[in-house]
Amino acid sequence: MITATEPQVWVLIGVFAAGLFGMLTLLSTMFVKLVQNGFDSLRSELRSEIRALSESMNRRFDYLDRDVQALTRRVFGDPDQ
Repeated sequence: MITATEPQVWVLIGVFAAGLFGMLTLLSTMFVKLVQNGFDSLRSELRSEIRALSESMNRRFDYLDRDVQALTRRVFGDPDQ
């Protein structure tokens, strides 16, 4: 019968503890990289959405400016004439 005082038992406990510690380190590193990649992709998607929204708003402001100028010319007359 093997008792807990024999060196082989403590070696096995140490090997299992080192294996467990190594697996926890590996899993936590992989999890951090996974979360970081998720945030990076979300950030790039958000940037592209904001860029598209900004371009759309610029187009709308251009159209609004054109319409306001046309109304101004119609109401107050063309200053070039």
